[in-house]
Amino acid sequence: MKKITIAIDGFSSTGKSTLAKQLANHLGYIYVDSGAMYRAVTLFAMQNGYIGTDFFDKQTLINSLPYIKLHFQFNPEIGFAEMYLNEMNVEKEIRTIEVSNFVSKIAEVSEVRAKLVEQQQEMGNKKGIVMDGRDIGTVVFPDAELKVFMNASPETRARRRFDELQSKGQKVTFEAVLKNVQERDFIDTHRDDSPLVKADDAIEIDNSSLTREEQFNVVLELVEKGTKFL
Repeated sequence: MKKITIAIDGFSSTGKSTLAKQLANHLGYIYVDSGAMYRAVTLFAMQNGYIGTDFFDKQTLINSLPYIKLHFQFNPEIGFAEMYLNEMNVEKEIRTIEVSNFVSKIAEVSEVRAKLVEQQQEMGNKKGIVMDGRDIGTVVFPDAELKVFMNASPETRARRRFDELQSKGQKVTFEAVLKNVQERDFIDTHRDDSPLVKADDAIEIDNSSLTREEQFNVVLELVEKGTKFL
């Protein structure tokens, strides 16, 4: 079967990363979590005091971009690649609600997007890649052979995110998670640079009532149909 590029976009907490990992493992493809890259830059900004509840030193962050080194390293114990920031494994740190609260603001910065999109496009040069994010099918891989757009109600997504955070021992309220989801939706869809939109040729899937296995089977069938005549 000829290898293709699979772009998975959608709103936060729609299970994009879970689906992308499943597909990559099944197909023997490379998986890239573009959101982890933005989260890592966000963590860097937080650690260095560039962003907080009531401030954002955007220019200093932009000036610091040459000093931000990102890479993924495969962890055989968990079966997927983890995010490294300046040679430090930050996979756990970037998944907190605190990082979630700021990541959309960081992702609005055009200079940040340009740096990360360039890296993401280099990763996909040889095909055989599954990448998820907000602008993969519209900006990063506009010529991807398969584009999927994930959606679900804000309440459904907040409940999933809340359960995930609680399972990791993080003390959060459902109301705080729902507010974060709604705020990220607004910022992601209203930013000037590469807003979250469904690509014209993307297939939209509302997974509000789908199990992970059902969702995987639906998209795997799309992959098989898409590669059948290549």
